[in-house]
Amino acid sequence: MSTDTRDEDALSTEEQDDVLQEVDRSRTHQGLSAALVALIGITFSAFQMWIAARSYQFSVTLPVVGSVEIASLQPLQVYSIHVTFALVLAFLLFPASGGDGRIARRLGAIVPAARRRFGPDSSVTRAVERLGDGLRWAAVDPNLRRITPLDAVLAVLSLFPMYYVVTSYDEIKRLATFGIQSGEPLGEAIPLLEPFVVALATLGVPIDEQSGAFLLGALGIVLVLEATRRTLGVVLMSLIASFIAYARWGYFIPHDSAIGALSIQPDTWASIVYDLWYTTEAGIMSTPVAVSVRFIYIFILFGAFLEMSGAGKWFIDLAYSLTGTRKGGPAKASVVSSGFMGMLSGSSIANTVTTGAFTIPLMKRSGYSPSFSGAVEASASSGGQVLPPVMGAAAFLIVEFTGTAYSDVIVAATLPAIAFFFGMWVMVHFEAVRGGIGGIARGELPNGLENFRTGWFYLIPLVLLIHFLVIARLSINRAGWYTIIAIVALIAVVAAYDERSRGPLFGSIAAITLAHAAAFATYGVGLGTAIQVPIGLESAADPYTLGAAATAAASDLGTIAILVSVGFLLARPRSDAPLLELDSAVDDSARRSAEAIGRPSIAGNAGYRFGTFVVKSMDSGARTATTVVIAVAAAGVVPGVISVSGLGPNLAALIEAVSGGSILILLALTGVAAIIFGMGMPTTAMYIILVAMLGGPMEDLGVWVVAAHLFILYFGLMADVTPPVAVAAFAGAGVAKADELKTAITAFLLSLNKILVPFAFVFSPGILLVRETGGEWGLIGWADISDLGFFLPEVVVPVLGMFLGVYALGVTIIGCQYSPVDSGRRTLYAAASIFLMVPEVPLLVLEGVLSLAGLSVGLTDLLVTLPLRALGLAILVSLSYRNSARASGAELGAATPTPNDV
Repeated sequence: MSTDTRDEDALSTEEQDDVLQEVDRSRTHQGLSAALVALIGITFSAFQMWIAARSYQFSVTLPVVGSVEIASLQPLQVYSIHVTFALVLAFLLFPASGGDGRIARRLGAIVPAARRRFGPDSSVTRAVERLGDGLRWAAVDPNLRRITPLDAVLAVLSLFPMYYVVTSYDEIKRLATFGIQSGEPLGEAIPLLEPFVVALATLGVPIDEQSGAFLLGALGIVLVLEATRRTLGVVLMSLIASFIAYARWGYFIPHDSAIGALSIQPDTWASIVYDLWYTTEAGIMSTPVAVSVRFIYIFILFGAFLEMSGAGKWFIDLAYSLTGTRKGGPAKASVVSSGFMGMLSGSSIANTVTTGAFTIPLMKRSGYSPSFSGAVEASASSGGQVLPPVMGAAAFLIVEFTGTAYSDVIVAATLPAIAFFFGMWVMVHFEAVRGGIGGIARGELPNGLENFRTGWFYLIPLVLLIHFLVIARLSINRAGWYTIIAIVALIAVVAAYDERSRGPLFGSIAAITLAHAAAFATYGVGLGTAIQVPIGLESAADPYTLGAAATAAASDLGTIAILVSVGFLLARPRSDAPLLELDSAVDDSARRSAEAIGRPSIAGNAGYRFGTFVVKSMDSGARTATTVVIAVAAAGVVPGVISVSGLGPNLAALIEAVSGGSILILLALTGVAAIIFGMGMPTTAMYIILVAMLGGPMEDLGVWVVAAHLFILYFGLMADVTPPVAVAAFAGAGVAKADELKTAITAFLLSLNKILVPFAFVFSPGILLVRETGGEWGLIGWADISDLGFFLPEVVVPVLGMFLGVYALGVTIIGCQYSPVDSGRRTLYAAASIFLMVPEVPLLVLEGVLSLAGLSVGLTDLLVTLPLRALGLAILVSLSYRNSARASGAELGAATPTPNDV
């Protein structure tokens, strides 16, 4: 059993929810509303799991009858259902207003003004008061506890555009030829709305004369904007709305003005609505949502299953048992564990709160300040989204947008991610040196060997994931599905396992698997179908070879393990489960649900806990995915407008003109834009928007497409820890009970690696382990490694320079190495860091200065950058030697008695 590493400063589950509420303003439901939201979330996850397992074909197999097809959906229909689930959950989870916004405050001032103007007993005042009370009841939820009537109305309205897409797909295909206004009227498209249409027409609102496709498409776009405002804030909603307005009125921009390149051809609302809602090539239902359907959701769900299984707590305990006793060990363990969990969750904020509830109290107890503890957690959690093999949602977006193989993307992303976490590691070490911070006593930490022995199986899903993706080369969707099955199977076996059951349990799984393989080898079908062959209910197929039969049976091993384990749990309801350590959120849900049904005693039952684990994971995955789906749906508007308006080439020309063709200026502009756009919005939305606007110009200047996308991703993640927004840092401050601004500033400094590292791999693509040959980029192979004239200067030297530069940057930020470093020497460490990592930056600046003086010279070739890296190394070695000697002298002086000591 693992040791609980929390202390009295740790946050409870309820306190974690409060911190998350404070940051993202989401509701905590109770009673029936909680059950309703959970049911919708579980259904959303079930829908996505079916897609991962069976694609877009929905059918069931019945005894005797055989396979019965329910539906065969087209991509647009699936994407519409996907977005609609997210819209419904967004309206139920996020309030329209908490009553503390600027508009709410202004409306709230009307009632006092009426009292002053007309008196408290006036009929006008009473009418205004009743109207205000009605509006607050209908739309305002200050306590984040109830679903308002407005939320319910918007959730229901979200269903109509999806219903039309699913039921009228043949008509939608005709719209491409005859125009969106050729669609049937709203009352015919959705008969349920006919009375509403007639009523409005009677009142003089002629919506019966409008195309239902146009009205429903416009409604869908407006609902996406409102959901974006609720979940992601006014800034992103305003940005998306401005692009929609630009698509309609951008032609008013004069061609001969300074921004004449942004002028576009006139367009109609009908065409804009069709492009943004009814096509999969551009707009809301385009590539970003397609990636969410196929890849992102299933891996968010994978992360939720892994977290709820207890793997997060186990991994944190393991990290602390390995590093907790070392100098600054708690912070080092936080860097490792938070990066790992951030990679899976894809949410900097949620990971900062949930993982930080364990790590931050231990960092504070070991001697780190509250603000530094919160900053370490926030920085490491946000950095997890660049850590392969999952990288949050980013890896899958990069795969889809660039057309690069998944294995190539994660290989390219590995060394920069390791360099970032190496930089975090050395900085928390230097802070420990500066503050004299040691580790935690071994007796207060989990036993490493015991902890590993009781939870080693948590590593199996991760190993399987890498195997499925890299070795077996399964599709990303199918790999995610198989890995989720593996997690559920593991927890099912663990729940059914004890000293009495282990022999029969594993024996039954093995026996059924062998019988399954034998069925494939004999009848060419699985065991369930093969049983029906002798009695004539099913027919046999061509027998498999032994190898193929074994492979087919092994692919169903997870399902077999689940079924057998559930059978054992049902047969032995009072059995103990000594290895079952689920996440505390699962146990809390089991306790609350058991109390709700009047059976509190079953909360500790292994089978009940296992069932709660499955549904809680599905619910948690849906809640996490809601914000991401809304983000990618909204962000899809930007590339959609750029592509359908013909803005792309003009925008690229404008950007090139602004940057003057300088790669350094373009990278700087891109980095600043990524941080600004990323403030307060998910990384995925920022990434999609900026790739659409800036990715092309970077590629035109010779940057490898994956490097350009990673560059934007790294800078976008800086927004999570950059004041004044710094949402992840503020979440860390909430957990650490520290000053928010101080925590944000510290987190920003700790994350500066995310600025230099991307510059390094753009200028030295060998860091990404790629090489350009004949205009084509590809991963380096053995032939490239054996080419020492390429491999040493283009790969080995930049990689070593990156890691040494990160080390020097750590000294610069913390101001300590072996002993404190004064400001003058910190400047030299900073110079060494830049020379080692990105010597091209000062050289390009010098080139620019010389060009202003009329001198055109090229300074960034290898003959110049290598000596500059060597200079950086010499500076670092010299400063480190002197700092070490100073530290040794100080220790010797402290150990030698002086007359004053006697």
